[in-house]
Amino acid sequence: MAKSKSVWLCQRCAFEAPAFENPCRNCNEWNSLVETIKERPSASARVRAASSTSTSGPARPQALKLAGADRAPRLPLGVPELDRVLGGGAVPGSVVLLGGEPGIGKSTLLLQAAAGIAAAGGRVLYASGEESAAQIADRAERLGLMEGPAAEGGELLAESEVGAISEALMLARPTLLIVDSIQTATLGGLEGPAGSVGQVRGAADWLAGTARATNCAVILVGHVTKEGSIAGPKTLEYLVDAVVMLDGDRHGTLRTLRAAKNRFGSTDELGLLEMGEHGLTGIDDPGRAFIDDREARAPGAVVAPLLEGSRPMLVEVQALVAGAAFGAPRRTGRGLDSARLALLAAVLGRRAGIAISDRDIYANLVGGIVLDEPALDLPLALALASSQSDRPISRETVAVGEVGLLGELRPVAGLGRRLREAARHGFTRAIVPAPRRGVTPEPAPDGLKVIAVATLREAISEALDAR
Repeated sequence: MAKSKSVWLCQRCAFEAPAFENPCRNCNEWNSLVETIKERPSASARVRAASSTSTSGPARPQALKLAGADRAPRLPLGVPELDRVLGGGAVPGSVVLLGGEPGIGKSTLLLQAAAGIAAAGGRVLYASGEESAAQIADRAERLGLMEGPAAEGGELLAESEVGAISEALMLARPTLLIVDSIQTATLGGLEGPAGSVGQVRGAADWLAGTARATNCAVILVGHVTKEGSIAGPKTLEYLVDAVVMLDGDRHGTLRTLRAAKNRFGSTDELGLLEMGEHGLTGIDDPGRAFIDDREARAPGAVVAPLLEGSRPMLVEVQALVAGAAFGAPRRTGRGLDSARLALLAAVLGRRAGIAISDRDIYANLVGGIVLDEPALDLPLALALASSQSDRPISRETVAVGEVGLLGELRPVAGLGRRLREAARHGFTRAIVPAPRRGVTPEPAPDGLKVIAVATLREAISEALDAR
């Protein structure tokens, strides 16, 4: 018979305490501990479980080459941007956690992925604890996914109990299982309501084990909190193979996909999607998606050739320097780190003779994209200098580079790919850091004049003096 004990479980970090304490000693969160009954199987039960799972004697190690021979190919999901972020598609038997704010488009994206799997001849089981089967079918019809093989290969299950989902999985044997969402899933035998730490962690653990036993790819939907983290325990992330975040402004059309964790691929890739009438579609040419198409460029704007994973893209950086209206100057950044603004303002004042530390500073990346690449330093500094001096930077100019505290410019990786992308879009001048001593720079792309400078002061002079 199973033994049980009472523990106090933190709803934020999943820390287990023997008694109530406030705040949590692990994460310092107040009023986060909830009493939970934790069942512990007896010794005889553990022996029976071990004997039932081991039918061929003791476990034996396997040669690395032999293990790789049984590796299943990737499973393309039919959404190129999602496949890009995952490293080429989902891995059979893996578990992917898709996070995002409510209403951002997670269910829409997964319906399109389900349709892509079904259209390729696979089978999909879509288990929803938030919507009825009729509601999901209505959304699929609005997206134009109710005709052809895409509709025939999908099955809907309005169920939140993990045991029932597992039974349906064993019967249907789908290629892909979608659980929307993990916060509504409940596992029988565990105390606590749906969405509690114990239920979320227990349900995810059970589904992960089922996925590996059936070699079925599983995607779990997870909503995020106001702080931007996945609702439920942080420890949920160690149970899954990949964590993908869908971000964007719900009132806009742009959506971004990023991998916070990926056991089977890189976490540097960026997926770009646009929400339209027929769902989410990939952005074919990100180089023009984040550039303002004005005839004449106002002071405080410059285009930066950036690199997100393997994808080069052009992003317009905008800045505004204004008088401080309320005493303490403000530093507001949209799509970039506000602390970086304060640092660059100090460097501009001390190393380039442009004193803006006592003024309000606002910066923005066009299109609502969020980036933290160090190569943004130079274009952001040039935009600030342009706004302060009220002198525009030529529309034919791009800039890229990292700025140091001494006012020096540091080279960035993948400069050749960045410059080729700028030349492809018709830019004729590029301000870049001078190469390190002994390093031969790549030849400049046709039609693009590359201006290599060593300091921020030199870069500002080149950018503002060009007409």
